Amino acid sequence: MSHWQQREGGGWFAIWLIRTIALRLGRPVARALLYPIALYFFLRRRDERAASRVFLSRVLGRAVTGRDVFRHIHMFAATLLDRLFFLARGERDFRVEVEGLAELDRCIDAGKGVLLIGSHQGSFEALRALGARRPDVPLRVVLDKQKTPALTAVLEALAPDVGAAVIDASLGGTSVALAMAEGAAAGGMVALLADRGHRSEATRQVPFLGKPAPFPVGPWLLASALRIPVVLCMGIYLGGNRYRLIFEAFSDGIEVPRATREAALDDIVSRYASRVEHYARVYPFNWFNFYDFWQEMGPADEPAAAARVHRHSGA
Repeated sequence: MSHWQQREGGGWFAIWLIRTIALRLGRPVARALLYPIALYFFLRRRDERAASRVFLSRVLGRAVTGRDVFRHIHMFAATLLDRLFFLARGERDFRVEVEGLAELDRCIDAGKGVLLIGSHQGSFEALRALGARRPDVPLRVVLDKQKTPALTAVLEALAPDVGAAVIDASLGGTSVALAMAEGAAAGGMVALLADRGHRSEATRQVPFLGKPAPFPVGPWLLASALRIPVVLCMGIYLGGNRYRLIFEAFSDGIEVPRATREAALDDIVSRYASRVEHYARVYPFNWFNFYDFWQEMGPADEPAAAARVHRHSGA
């Protein structure tokens, strides 16, 4: 499990069933059903359990229990469910706090467009709440539609306009770059996640929770080509119906000089990773990279993998 490989759980029927139950019976009923669903995946997904234990051991600095891992998986399931409601009903079912909106507004009002860069923490879908606050600014999100085709189809059926605004990362670098440039040129926001690399993608090893981990450089090369302000964003899930949108200025424009390319990328990716680590420590159960992030687990079982993390980190 040395690279991220998405496994879409449940298939078309399961996702359709959850969507139908959620929208017809409401969020309270759907949330009650999350417990048996999360338990099913907790019992069936050994690799994801192991990855959760490794991450939680690092971020919590203590022995991890089965209850911790179940809580981690359940929180992930809760944010997936809430994607349906954000798309179908906007933020009316939620209490969304916003931090750093003034900084985001400053970048938007400069008129160059804004690149929002997040991570697989909390819910990126919570960004849709921005629509009510800045309806004059279009938002385009870069996503790989081929990784979760069933979920993507259901979500796009709920909100066709949102689906039309998605930039499909599976189309390739040139098409993605052109679509991002088009969105920025219109003075809009373009959003993507920058903490998860694919098998063929170039990465940089930078410190993360006590040990070097691979982070992709592609998002930062795109940012350097766009030359627009970069704002970090997190849609943190606080439990219940509460979310916290956090915006944090990162750069007025990414520069990667040819003469110092390697050092510049190391610095940029390290700065990003340090902020991801900060939010991971503050909100540990919002981290949703359920794979061998540090590329160290191999075929080890869960207790051995967690023990190895303690040896490496000195915990």
